[in-house]
Amino acid sequence: MLVEVWRSGFLESVHRGSLVVLDAAGDVAFAAGDGDRPVLPRSANKPVQATAMLAAGWQPRTGPELAIGAGSHNGEDGHRDLVAGMLAAAGLGPDDLGCPPALPQHIGTQSEWIVAGRAPERLAMNCSGKHAAMLAACVAAGWPTAGYLEREHPLQQAIEARLAGAAGEPVTAVVVDGCGAPQHALSLTGLARGVLSLVAAAEGSRERAVADAMRAHPWFVAGTGREDTDLMTALPGLLVKGGADGVHVAALPGAGAVALKLDDGGDRGRTPALAAGLHRLGVPAEALAPWARPAVKGGDGVVGEVRPAPSLNP
Repeated sequence: MLVEVWRSGFLESVHRGSLVVLDAAGDVAFAAGDGDRPVLPRSANKPVQATAMLAAGWQPRTGPELAIGAGSHNGEDGHRDLVAGMLAAAGLGPDDLGCPPALPQHIGTQSEWIVAGRAPERLAMNCSGKHAAMLAACVAAGWPTAGYLEREHPLQQAIEARLAGAAGEPVTAVVVDGCGAPQHALSLTGLARGVLSLVAAAEGSRERAVADAMRAHPWFVAGTGREDTDLMTALPGLLVKGGADGVHVAALPGAGAVALKLDDGGDRGRTPALAAGLHRLGVPAEALAPWARPAVKGGDGVVGEVRPAPSLNP
């Protein structure tokens, strides 16, 4: 049990799962649940995936392009414009994207689209930045853009090998992700190890370039009101990336990394568990307060909180 939900002094719900904390050397310093069981990191794999695209020859023109290539954006105007520019620079367009059409995740933008009767678009899909980077990498490497989402495509083979290498373990399963791209199963320990390797990498390396771009341009990693953007803005040096179905990973240079998976696949318990892991890495409790104990509402007031289970406390 990682997270508890308390309402008016009553334990209403719990969220079970697994969490691992690595020290700066990449060794397991704390574990709750099974950190060695394979999970699907979903979009938490994106930072390491982006290093494979750089290795294939992708040359982002700006830091925001690299950040959104490793991100899961809201579909806000600035996000879609940036992705469209990435595609144009590679001689491609939105129709070349293999991700499905979607409405923007940002509520204000989504509402405007619905009122205007605007149809879902591929650029608005939260993974379009990753897909644009994949296509640009194919163009740079001389690989075909057709079929770029097939597991046998040279780009996807390179990504699979890179994820395994960074995690220090083999990929145990390859499935189809929500955006249509291959998704690779790793343990939480392997996921944390891979992301830790980015913040610990030498300046000038591909790994460090991804980490630095995401931390310097967190709005392009997620967007307005999103946890990843707000955490990286508030905590200098932190690299954090969420994934669908209850996954989160974060790394802090010189301290270590934390990765978690909630078994129910929900979002409510993610940040309290993540905050507990980051506190074990030495992040002060007061700096984590906005994410550690979200309020439980009742009527016009607050009647409880979502909080880490006692087992996660140092």
